Amino acid sequence: MTQELTPALHDRPAPAPAADAGPAPRGGSGPATHWWRDAVIYQIYVRSFADGDGDGIGDLRGARERLPHLARLGVDAVWLTPFYLSPQADGGYDVTDYRAVDPLFGDLDDARELIGAAHGLGLRVIMDIVPNHTSDRHAWFQQALREGPGSPARDRYWFRPGRGADGELPPNDWESVFGGPAWTRTTDPDGTPGEWYLHLFAPEQPDLNWEHPEVRREFDAILRFWLDLGVDGFRIDVAHGLVKAEGLPDIGHGQQASLIGTQKLPFFDQDGVHGIHRHWRRLLDSYDGERIGVAEAWAPTSERLALYVRPDEMHQAFNFQFLRSGWDAAEMRTVIDTSLAATASVGAPTTWVLSNHDVVRHTTRYADGDPERGMRRARAAALLMLALPGSVYVYQGEELGLPEVTDLPDEVRQDPSFLRADGQDGFRDGCRVPIPWSGTGAPYGFGPEPGGPSWLPQPDVWAKYSVEAQTGNPSSTLELYRAAIALRREHPVLGAGETVEWLDAPEGVLAFRRTPPPAPTPAPSGGAGQGDAADGARGPVVCVLNTLDRPVTLPRPGRPLLSSVPLTAPAPREDGGTVRIPAESCAWWAI
Repeated sequence: MTQELTPALHDRPAPAPAADAGPAPRGGSGPATHWWRDAVIYQIYVRSFADGDGDGIGDLRGARERLPHLARLGVDAVWLTPFYLSPQADGGYDVTDYRAVDPLFGDLDDARELIGAAHGLGLRVIMDIVPNHTSDRHAWFQQALREGPGSPARDRYWFRPGRGADGELPPNDWESVFGGPAWTRTTDPDGTPGEWYLHLFAPEQPDLNWEHPEVRREFDAILRFWLDLGVDGFRIDVAHGLVKAEGLPDIGHGQQASLIGTQKLPFFDQDGVHGIHRHWRRLLDSYDGERIGVAEAWAPTSERLALYVRPDEMHQAFNFQFLRSGWDAAEMRTVIDTSLAATASVGAPTTWVLSNHDVVRHTTRYADGDPERGMRRARAAALLMLALPGSVYVYQGEELGLPEVTDLPDEVRQDPSFLRADGQDGFRDGCRVPIPWSGTGAPYGFGPEPGGPSWLPQPDVWAKYSVEAQTGNPSSTLELYRAAIALRREHPVLGAGETVEWLDAPEGVLAFRRTPPPAPTPAPSGGAGQGDAADGARGPVVCVLNTLDRPVTLPRPGRPLLSSVPLTAPAPREDGGTVRIPAESCAWWAI
C-alpha cells in the first residue's frame, strides 16, 4: 500500500469558466452533434507554425494570428502540440507544469486568446496532454530524488533496485523507444549509486506510475483546468503506455522499438489502460459542448485499436496502420477494410492520417527518390483520405505539399533520439522545419521580420511552397486541399457513414462508391434551385485512385468533381462513356 501525498501538485486556483462551451457549428458534413465523427482536424506543431515575437520559435500568438488560414482551408478543429512549461528535452513532451504556458510560447492569457479566437472562427481546439511521463525537473520527480529510497514520493514513478551483486544492472531488459536502456540509475542523497527509474522515452522523461491514486487525481484536475478554459478536447500522448505489466517482466530480445504496433508488449497496450480512458470519458461527458478524447495508441491490430474507441472510452484513435501502408492498391484496400470493420464493430469512426510530427512527410515517403512522383502520389492520397468515412487529420504544411527536409546539418538537430542507438531513426526534425507563409527568402513569413531567425533552417526552395505563392493558383496543392475540403462539406456522403462500396477496377486501381442513406422527405421551401442543389449534394460520390505509373481508361463514373491532376478524354468512341485516369492520381465523381 502506497502512502498518498497531497491531492494536487499545487493549489493554483482554477481558471474562470470560458465564456462559451465551444464554437458554433461550421456547417460541416456531420450533424450539429457528434462533430468529431467526420471532422477535418489540423495539427499545429506550435514551435514550427508561426512566430509571433520574432525569436525564431513558433508561439501561441503566432498561431492565433494565422488561424484565418485554417478557417479558409475549411478545417473543423486544430490540435496543438504541447506548450506547457518544459525544459524542451523532447520538444515540450517533457512537462514540468501542466497548468502553465512555457515562456517560449507565451503565457496563459495567450492560450485564452487563442481559444477564443479559434471559437470565433468556428474552429474547435484540441490540446495535447502528456500523461505517461513528466519532465525529470517536475516537482514530483525532484522530490523523489531528494527524499531517496523508501520515500512515498517515489511511488508516483517506477523506481526499482537494480539487478546484479551491487544493483549495477537495470531492473529488466526494457529498451527506450528513443534507443538504449529504458532505465537510468540515480544517485542517492548520500552520493552512493541508488535505484533505477523507468523512462520509456528520454531519460529526461520519467514514466508515471498510474497505479498511484494521486497520479490519477492530479490528471483529473489538469484536464478540468483546461476544459474550464474552453478547450474542446485532448489528444492523449502515449495513450497505450499508461499501464505496465505486473512484475515488469523481461521481453527477451532487443530492438524493441521495432515491435511497437506489431505485438502486445509488457509496457504498451496493456488491458489496464482502458479503465483510465473510461474514467476520462465520464469526465469529458460531464462538460457541455461535446469535448472529446483522441488516443495516440499503437496497437498490433485494428481490432485491438478499436478497444480504445468503445462507446464508453475515447472518441477517436489514430489509425497508424493507414499511415504505415505503402503506395500499393491492395495494401491500401486491406487497411481500409480492416480499419472500417474494426471501428464499426464498436460504433466508432475511423481516423485517417498521412503525416504527423513524428514521421517522414508522406510527400517524401511516397517519392521513391523522385520528388515529382512523391508530389503526385501525395496529392492523390489526400483525395483518397478525404473521401473515406470518418475523421481526417492534416499535418501542418501537408496542405502546401511540403517535402521532408533531409539535409539538416547534424549540429542543428534537436530530436532526442538522434544520438541514441536502436530506437527511432532520430530524424524527426525533418518534418518539423518551420513552414513557409510568404516572401522569397527565409524565414518566409514564419516570423515578423524578413531575414529573421527560425529554430531550424528552411530550404532555399521553399518560396514556391508558401501560402502566398500557392493562393489563387488552381493547380497548387493548397487550392486542391481547399477545394477538396469544401466539396467534403458540400457532399455530406464524403466523410459520413462507416462503409465504402468497392467497385470493379483493374489491378492497381481502387474505386469505391459512397452512397448516402435515404433522405427524409424535405419540408416545403422556396426556390427550386436550392432543392436541386441539395439533391445533388446528397447523391452518391465515386472515388477512383490509380496507383500505377501509367494511365488507365475506365468507364466514366459520372460528373467529375475534383482530380489530383487534370483528367483527359481518350479518343472518341461510339458510347463516349470512358475517361482516362492519369498515372498516380485520384479523382472524385458525382453520380
